Amino acid sequence: MSDNLSQPVAAAPHQPADRVLMTLKTRGPQSIAVIARAMDVTAEAVRQQMTRLHTEGLVDFESHSAGRGRPTQIWRLTDAGHGRFPDTHAEMTVQMLGAVRQVFGDEGIDRLIQVREGAMLNSYEQAMAGASSLEGRLERLVDVRCAEGYMAELRQDGADFVFIENHCPICSAAKACMGFCRSELELFRKVLGPQTRVEREEHILAGARRCAYRVSERP
Repeated sequence: MSDNLSQPVAAAPHQPADRVLMTLKTRGPQSIAVIARAMDVTAEAVRQQMTRLHTEGLVDFESHSAGRGRPTQIWRLTDAGHGRFPDTHAEMTVQMLGAVRQVFGDEGIDRLIQVREGAMLNSYEQAMAGASSLEGRLERLVDVRCAEGYMAELRQDGADFVFIENHCPICSAAKACMGFCRSELELFRKVLGPQTRVEREEHILAGARRCAYRVSERP
């Protein structure tokens, strides 16, 4: 395995292989042609990287047929490919959660999550200072969550916004305790204000490739 492929993907990747992985992470399964357009390179350049990444076990493909002609290969990240995007201090965090549950029970876990949520709420509200519109507050939230490793982005869908997190750096902790996911949804609702409706539409722990939230202003 090359040194490049043995390391986690950086936030702003420059190596071609890392750019392919980042494209699949943020855009989901794609054909080589679509990936090439997104990266502004030739399809042959992407095909070479796919051969390499497939050998490494980081990507895989399914053949899709749209009628006549050759089937199109749709490429996706494997579990190993997703593993290139680090889960922050995953093993230690899960061990700590297990120790807290063993010593203090589920009430101790709930208290831990509440304290974390309170600290994050204070920090996020400071980041929102001066942002009066919903879109402005969401843009600030994107900045904060990107800095924390969530690979966040914002899209508009009619009158609504879709707040997307392409990566979860605490995924192992969330798997060990679903309270983290409930807490973060509640955190978003508090930060964005009582006149805002926030609903989770996609969830990594439910098998989606990302977490996505529909955000709208209440009438």
